[in-house]
Amino acid sequence: MTAIIWITEGTWQATVDAARAHVPDAADITLLYVTGDDAEAAAHGAFAGLLGRGHRERDPGDYLEALSATAAAELLGVAADRLGRPVSRRQLHGRVAREVVRAAEGADLLICARDGDRRRLGPRSLGPATRFVVDHAPCPVLLVWPESAPGIGSIPPPPHRHP
Repeated sequence: MTAIIWITEGTWQATVDAARAHVPDAADITLLYVTGDDAEAAAHGAFAGLLGRGHRERDPGDYLEALSATAAAELLGVAADRLGRPVSRRQLHGRVAREVVRAAEGADLLICARDGDRRRLGPRSLGPATRFVVDHAPCPVLLVWPESAPGIGSIPPPPHRHP
């Protein structure tokens, strides 16, 4: 069995704990972190357009890329420690949802967490990237709540239909 655990800030503990509970000890596990390219692209563009003609070495986008890579490596290390068994670590960069889907190709299981409105049950408990991943994953997905799931009473009432 091959399992991918999608690690994100704010929900990584739940995904790691789900793997500890549901993934067999003999499984190959990969911790996956994807850094989005939005902030770095904006910094590169602002610097090139306004400030940096001829001074590429002072581009703040490069600093943001290095900082993001370091933070991702540290988070993957903490997640590996929490899991407490051998894992592979993979850092990707790009459009987050699409990179997660690509990384899940060939896996037997992808574990991710709800990242939207966690006060009630329903589709809004998924953020846009997680919704995309759940809809497009090429393997089974274990979708977990980062904390206790809300009660059934949190489901909104059905829409009122006029005859």
